[in-house]
Amino acid sequence: MNQNQRFLSLDVFRGLTVAGMILVNNPGSWSYVLPPLAHAQWHGCTPTDLVFPFFLFAVGNAMSFAMKKFETMSNAAVLGKIFKRTFLIFIIGVLLSWFPFIRYDGDGNVVFKTIEKLRIFGVLQRIALCYGIAALLIHYLKPKGALIATSIILLLYWWIMWYYGGPDPYSLNDHIGLQIDKLIIGEDHMYKGEGVPFEPEGLLSTLPAIGNVVFGYLIGRFIQQKGKNYEMLYKLLAIGVILVSLGLLWGTVFPINKKIWTSSYTLYTVGIATIILTALIHLIELEGWKRGTYFFEVFGKNPLFIYVMSGVLVRIYGLIRIGDQNFYGWLYTNVFQSTLGNYGGSLAFAIFHVLLFWLLGLWMDKKRIYIRV
Repeated sequence: MNQNQRFLSLDVFRGLTVAGMILVNNPGSWSYVLPPLAHAQWHGCTPTDLVFPFFLFAVGNAMSFAMKKFETMSNAAVLGKIFKRTFLIFIIGVLLSWFPFIRYDGDGNVVFKTIEKLRIFGVLQRIALCYGIAALLIHYLKPKGALIATSIILLLYWWIMWYYGGPDPYSLNDHIGLQIDKLIIGEDHMYKGEGVPFEPEGLLSTLPAIGNVVFGYLIGRFIQQKGKNYEMLYKLLAIGVILVSLGLLWGTVFPINKKIWTSSYTLYTVGIATIILTALIHLIELEGWKRGTYFFEVFGKNPLFIYVMSGVLVRIYGLIRIGDQNFYGWLYTNVFQSTLGNYGGSLAFAIFHVLLFWLLGLWMDKKRIYIRV
C-alpha cells in the first residue's frame, strides 16, 4: 500500500471542522442561538461541543502524513520544527486575543489595550500546546508508546480531578484546574464568559485534549496502512463505536464535559469523529462521491489562516461604531434580524460569514496561496 496516497475524505473532514468553527463562533446575537449551535451549559455535549475536538483530531490526521519526514531529520531539526510551530501558533493566538490593540473606554475615547488584563490562553493556544506535546510523544515514544502515554494521561487527569477537587470535583467552582489556572495564569488573564474567572482552555484541561491529537494521528496512520477498502472501513467503524461506548461508560462517573475537557469527553468525541470519518471514506474514497466536496476542501487548504482571519474580522467589527452600536450589532440588527427575525437572522449572520470566508479560501486556492505555520 502506498502510504503517501491522498485521502480526500481527510481534507473534507478538516474543512468541515473549520467551517463549523466559524459557524458556531459568529452568531448574530448570543441571545438567539439555536440549541444545536450552543455549547452545553456544563456537563453534556451538543453538536457545537464536537467542533473543537474534531479540529484537534484533524490536526492529528494531518500529522500522520507530515511527520513521516521526521524520520530522515536530525534530532535538533525535529525539535526545532516542533517548537517553532508550537510557538508560532501560540503567539498568533495571544496576538489575536489582543487585536486590534485599541478599544473604547467608558467615555467613548480610543485607548490602547494593555497586557494587564490580556487573556493568555485560548483556542489557538490549546491547538499549539496539543500539537507540540503530541508530536513529541509520537516521535520519541512511537505510535504504541504514544497510545500508552495518552491512556496514562487520561487516567491521571481523572485521578487529579477527583483527588484534589472540592466537594463537587467536576463543577465550575470546585475543579482543581480552576485553582491551578488562578495561581499560574492569574484571574486577570482568564476568560470571564462564565460570570467568574474561568479558563476553558486552561493548563490542566489541556492534558486530556492532547489525546484528541494523538488519536487523530493514530487513526490517520491506520487508514493509510490499511488502504481504501471495506475491511479497513469495518475496523475503523468498530474503533469509533468502541471509543464512543467507552466515553459514555466513563461518563457515568467522570461526566462528559467540554469546558473542563474530561477524559470521557476525549474518548467520546474521538469516537464520533472516527465514525464520521468512516462515513466520509465510504462515500468519497470507496463510492467515488465527489459532489460538494470542494466546498470543504477550500477551508481545509488554509485552515489556520482562515480561522484567524475570521477572528480578526469580528474584532474589527467591534471597533467600528455606527451610532450607539458597533458594526457587528448594526449588521445583525439592520440586515439579518430585521429580515429573518431573531433566531433566523442570527443563524443567517453566521452562515453569511462561513460563505464570506469560503470566498477568501477560494480566492487563495485559485491563486495557489497556501499559508502554513
